[in-house]
Amino acid sequence: MTETITPRPVRSDPSTPSGLSGPGLFAVLLAAALPLIDFFIVNVALPTIGRDLKAGESVLELVVAGYGVAYAVLLVLGGRLGDLFGRRRLFLAGMAAFGVTSLACGLAPNAWSLVAARVAQGAASAVMLPQVLATIQAATSGARRARAMGLYGATAGLAMVAGQILGGVLVAADLWGTGWRSVFLVNVPVVVVGLLLAARTVPETRSQSPEPVDGPGTVLLAVALVTLLAPLTEGRAAGWPLWTWLSLAAFPPAAAAFWAVERRADRAGRTPLVPPSLFTLVSLRRGLVLILPFSIGFSGFMFVVAVALQQGAGLGPVAAGLALAPLAVTFFFASLAGPRLVARYGTRVVTAGALLQGVGVALIALAAWRSWPHLGFLEMLPGTAVAGVGQALQLPVIYRVVLSEVPPARAGVGSGVMGTTQQASLALGVAALGTLFLSLVPNAGMRDALITALLVQLSGVALTGLLSLRLPRRVG
Repeated sequence: MTETITPRPVRSDPSTPSGLSGPGLFAVLLAAALPLIDFFIVNVALPTIGRDLKAGESVLELVVAGYGVAYAVLLVLGGRLGDLFGRRRLFLAGMAAFGVTSLACGLAPNAWSLVAARVAQGAASAVMLPQVLATIQAATSGARRARAMGLYGATAGLAMVAGQILGGVLVAADLWGTGWRSVFLVNVPVVVVGLLLAARTVPETRSQSPEPVDGPGTVLLAVALVTLLAPLTEGRAAGWPLWTWLSLAAFPPAAAAFWAVERRADRAGRTPLVPPSLFTLVSLRRGLVLILPFSIGFSGFMFVVAVALQQGAGLGPVAAGLALAPLAVTFFFASLAGPRLVARYGTRVVTAGALLQGVGVALIALAAWRSWPHLGFLEMLPGTAVAGVGQALQLPVIYRVVLSEVPPARAGVGSGVMGTTQQASLALGVAALGTLFLSLVPNAGMRDALITALLVQLSGVALTGLLSLRLPRRVG
């Protein structure tokens, strides 16, 4: 398939990627931050939501799970639709829908209305986010693409940390008496600004040979992801009833059926939802494998630390969020240096990043062991600062590796596959490390449970470092 790029009538800026002006890049990066912020921003608001809407723990879990499952299930389809019908068109539609559903979340009169609005918000995110990476991939090249991907990685990592911090600040501030509702309503003016900017600056990119959506593949992928993510995200709060185990047991055959259908469609000359030929790309395949342990460890760490600091160390939501601020700051600045380091040292930068992240996690575990229960900003500062640098040398580079060989005409489906892998891993991290941590607390105590969870994450960091040695040394 060939690629069409239709530039918008904007002033050219030679310092920005070809085909994507500075304001256009800002608009798509703003959109990239919103879904990731919303995945984490709700964590610290859940207790307040529960009290205000009189919702139990299982319903509150659905507020998180409904968003995450809808987001993950529809990401690949969203990317494919952008490839077929125009990424700018889908981007604007997804961003507008994200703003409307955020407003619905903020105005929800009861818990089940909030759950429904969160599911719709996840679906809107799945339409919007794949177009970001696909637009960067299709409308840039060379050093400008490397710079744009570095900024994307910096934005994504910062958004995941900032979401938890921002959630605590907004809930504590209780702006105009809105309480927890402000964590959703704050999206609305941001979306309005983003839409006005994107409508003028984001170029249209699409395939010249659009093909129909793979219906059977779409349904089977949705079934496979739901059978995996629904029990993982809801099981802990529900007490792991029988349906969660039956659902997990259904995942392997559902995934196998999806892959068989996709291979059959590929061999028959049709275009499957996820072309198996994508996985012949060594960079994509090995990059996706790295996303798994990295994202599992990251989301598990954020959940466990938030609970430990608030319920164990007695910090408020703002103080608990600010304890992670050094991680966000060092991540952002270190990620800006990433493109230059990769140009000089190649993908061994990822290995070095894993080593630094491991040192940071070990320092946080040491601080918990020595200072508990007086664990806060100063005690965690050395560990969070070092860990932020380590993560910044991994995530943006991994993103770049995954998409480096994906043809521009398939940029949407490539970014959708990467986003689905990351989202599923984030859900798995909260389920796995969160369940381990909470199950240890009654017998081992909060401190030892936290240290154990951090040591488990440390093993995941070591795995990431080892796997990074298999990446291609150079990345385009």
